Amino acid sequence: MNLLEQSISDILGLFFPELCVTCGNRLISQEKYVCFDCWQDIPATNFHIKPDNKVAQLFWGRVNISAATSFFSFKKGSKYQLLIHFLKYKGLKELGYETGKKFGYQLLESPDFTKADVLMPVPLHPKKEKKRGYNQSEWITRGIAEVLKKPVDTKTLQRKVFTSTQTKRNRYERWQNVEQVFGLNDPKAMEHKHILLIDDVVTTGATLEACAIHLLKQPGTKVSIATLAYADI
Repeated sequence: MNLLEQSISDILGLFFPELCVTCGNRLISQEKYVCFDCWQDIPATNFHIKPDNKVAQLFWGRVNISAATSFFSFKKGSKYQLLIHFLKYKGLKELGYETGKKFGYQLLESPDFTKADVLMPVPLHPKKEKKRGYNQSEWITRGIAEVLKKPVDTKTLQRKVFTSTQTKRNRYERWQNVEQVFGLNDPKAMEHKHILLIDDVVTTGATLEACAIHLLKQPGTKVSIATLAYADI
């Protein structure tokens, strides 16, 4: 950025300051979306180095997941829930990319995730993606992929049926809501692949389970799971 651009940016910042999406404080130079202090205080789970963690346990007895983790956890009403809110509902798709990169550096610490062959975001139905303008899980995935140096597949896994929001459903209702909604294009392309399936938030694991079941039907396929957040309810 040259001197003129910096001056214009500084003037605009006086009248239209950029604020941290979690704490609301004004961002300073080099900070993007989230301030340094909030990044430092983020409740990281470190589940990537704890194989029997709470996210992995969601799938025990339900579907054979090789490894599972979440970057951070949040409780309802916490400031880090706001991060997810801004990413999903306020158009800050680039926030997903930036946060995905930070998550990616954490995943580098675990061969359970670095050995994946391909990264795959949980898809939105085309109608919902068109309305929102983007798939937040895809932006998270692309941030992770930049760090892990892995390809991203957004074509094979498809959401065939439009479903209502999962927010107020219990575990059984969530499963009923997604049981038949996913499918695969070109299933053979997934044979003998280790797929890292990525989503924004895991609560009961119903959506991820439904996706994994389709992927694991292919010979030799393995599925691991990484979500940006774990809703600690």
